[in-house]
Amino acid sequence: MSPNYWYAVEQVRNMAPGTAREVVFWKRSIALFRAADGRFHAIEDRCAHRQLKLSRGTVVGCNLVCPYHGWAYDGDGRVVDIPHETFGVENPRFKVQDIPVKIRYGLVFLFPGDPELAERVPMPEIPQLEGPDAWVAPPPMDYTWKSHHSMIIDNVSDYQHGYLHRDLQPFKDAHLSHFEVQGDTVRMWYETPVGGGRLLDLFVPREELTNHEIELCYEYPYHWSNSGDLIRHFMFTLPIDERTSRIFFLLYYRKLRIPGTRRNAPRKLMDLFLWIGNRTIVDHIFRQDQRALEAEQEAYETQWDGPSAELNPVIGAFQDLTVRKWDEYVASRELKRIGLGKKESAAEESCP
Repeated sequence: MSPNYWYAVEQVRNMAPGTAREVVFWKRSIALFRAADGRFHAIEDRCAHRQLKLSRGTVVGCNLVCPYHGWAYDGDGRVVDIPHETFGVENPRFKVQDIPVKIRYGLVFLFPGDPELAERVPMPEIPQLEGPDAWVAPPPMDYTWKSHHSMIIDNVSDYQHGYLHRDLQPFKDAHLSHFEVQGDTVRMWYETPVGGGRLLDLFVPREELTNHEIELCYEYPYHWSNSGDLIRHFMFTLPIDERTSRIFFLLYYRKLRIPGTRRNAPRKLMDLFLWIGNRTIVDHIFRQDQRALEAEQEAYETQWDGPSAELNPVIGAFQDLTVRKWDEYVASRELKRIGLGKKESAAEESCP
């Protein structure tokens, strides 16, 4: 995926002040640390001295300290303290690259691409989770799977795999009514009784989902859905390498009903229902997806040149979009490289 977007890399609640950890965007190691004042920082995960991973170090105040020689780095990646002899070099200056960081929806987002673009590229927005009438959303479901990111994105919009979830039937007998591609977005609509199954049906106000339609959207590089403006999800995918991805899945509801009645559950009761539901029903469904996707990854690695019998046209549209965005990123890097080369040549010619 193009690094010139904001990517969720960790949950805020997983990192207390004074902690550090490694996060990876497409084989690039980044040291994420939370200073004593609670603010998050991200810097290149290597000490400028002997290249050790800084994420294995210690947070002291607002700095990240390398575990080997104790070099301290601030949130901008500058070495601000060297606690040993510097062999006559006064105030030695070293720096590793810093990565822009923002916090939203309980998640830590990084911009691993061109830092000059960070403020121009908008953060993902979920209006339903903002303001006084925000929908109820438990903490994100958080998984790391041995599967390429494109397979995961395909999976969450492939509603023909209801057979995999036949015990709970979160969707069944899905029919792709239509789909459309506009710019960097692929949208599709399925006709299916979303949130079906006897257990889920206890909580979902079925009378408000009379059209049995779900809208799904791959809004590069994010994915979201809307079921009758009652149930929605937003998924953030973190590509780690060719066979590993992490996902943060936010599932949020406008309302739920008290089982056995037609009464809407109060907010505190909804929090309890969703907390229990995510750890039982939803997690069970995701574990089924995990087993299938990891098996698909394994099959691809051993039979990558085998013919594919894909029937769903949306899958091809997803893959075309992903490839196009990567090609655009590669082209932009080449243009920038050429542009920088011209500037350097001009500077050299102007020197006396």
